[in-house]
Amino acid sequence: MNRSIDWDSELNGSKLGRLNSRTIDYSKTEIQPGDEAPQPFSFMTDALPHPQMPCWITYTNEQVHELIRANLHRAPMYTGQIRSSGPRYCPSIEDKVVRFSDKDRHQLFLEPEGRSTQEVYVNGISTSLPRDVQDQMFKLIPGLEKAQIMRYGYAVEYDFCPPDQLYPWLETKTVQGLYFAGQLNGTTGYEEAGAQGLVAGASAALRLKGHDGLILKRDEAYIGVLVDDLVTCGVDEPYRMFTSRAEYRMMLRQDNADRRLTPIGHKLGLVSEDRYQRFIDKTECIESARRVVASLRIGDVTGDRFLKRNEVTWKQLHEMFPESLSQFPEEIGLQVEYDTKYAGYISRQQVQVERQQRMLDKQIPKNFDYGAIVSLRNEARQKFSRVRPLNLDQAGRISGITPSDVALVLAYLENPRLRNLAQMEKEDGAE
Repeated sequence: MNRSIDWDSELNGSKLGRLNSRTIDYSKTEIQPGDEAPQPFSFMTDALPHPQMPCWITYTNEQVHELIRANLHRAPMYTGQIRSSGPRYCPSIEDKVVRFSDKDRHQLFLEPEGRSTQEVYVNGISTSLPRDVQDQMFKLIPGLEKAQIMRYGYAVEYDFCPPDQLYPWLETKTVQGLYFAGQLNGTTGYEEAGAQGLVAGASAALRLKGHDGLILKRDEAYIGVLVDDLVTCGVDEPYRMFTSRAEYRMMLRQDNADRRLTPIGHKLGLVSEDRYQRFIDKTECIESARRVVASLRIGDVTGDRFLKRNEVTWKQLHEMFPESLSQFPEEIGLQVEYDTKYAGYISRQQVQVERQQRMLDKQIPKNFDYGAIVSLRNEARQKFSRVRPLNLDQAGRISGITPSDVALVLAYLENPRLRNLAQMEKEDGAE
């Protein structure tokens, strides 16, 4: 049997240039210092001792805009040389000038590439314009009049495979053992690519050990939202992950990422015993701090109810009860504060999660015959047959699918008599 993967060629983007830091006049820009106490991404990192490097802000102006408008006929995305879709949320400077013609300037961030390089990333001025136009353009921007361009901006067009051909563990449906991750799936951004690489790599390793692939649910991780959006809805433009895409984002906070995902990673063998033990120690400390706070009294109010008030912080509570709370690090105290303040919202979202879980439990067989549901709309039949949802929850999120379509599938799943009747009608029609 011949098997194939569908390919498209319809995504594009323009890339940003790099400038030589030594040739920038920072006196004409606005400094943007880093955080005074930056928070590490990993709970395994206690502190970031290196001094923060600042960024700077400058702006385009009407002269820059006039130059761009005069040279639009030389930009590949405006000449028709590139016809594919680009990201709406990260437009090129050409797009900004055309689409937001009422703006007399656009903000640019000058971001150092690192401590050991002089390259500065110019965020906000991605472009596909020719090199000579870029040379003129930077000369018109305050602070960049004498800036040396180390790398020019450029346009890129790339092929991708529609990701609704993938299972939620990023294995292709048509070729067993073949996993796709990154820009190949129609995404843009380093974090999005890295997240998919983690899922695909873990899934491949787990399959070699005879286990199921890695599936993270939408209430467990932004990675789960990202992958579910891709494999369920596909893409019609370069996909980037935003917090607004997650319906349970109150539960998907930066501060509780380790508590959400470390147990899953440990169960799958992706987290070392040392890391897991440190996680256990942290969670036990949080529970201990929570019990101590609940035992405190402020008048006739318990400490946890007092901490729920908008104006009250862990720091204030600590100042009121230093003998009871000094044993806990600030990181632990902040976890207790966040958990306490968000408790009501989280409990409401948990009800939604449990409702979604009931839909997730309604599994759809991989070989389910949607053609047998006579009353199902043709569009729904085609989309179900293409995406092959694994459960009713995923089925309901397919673009263009209505609740009545899902209800019909549920009726046929739960009623053997309907399935048998539909099969008889199909066979009679074939005769």
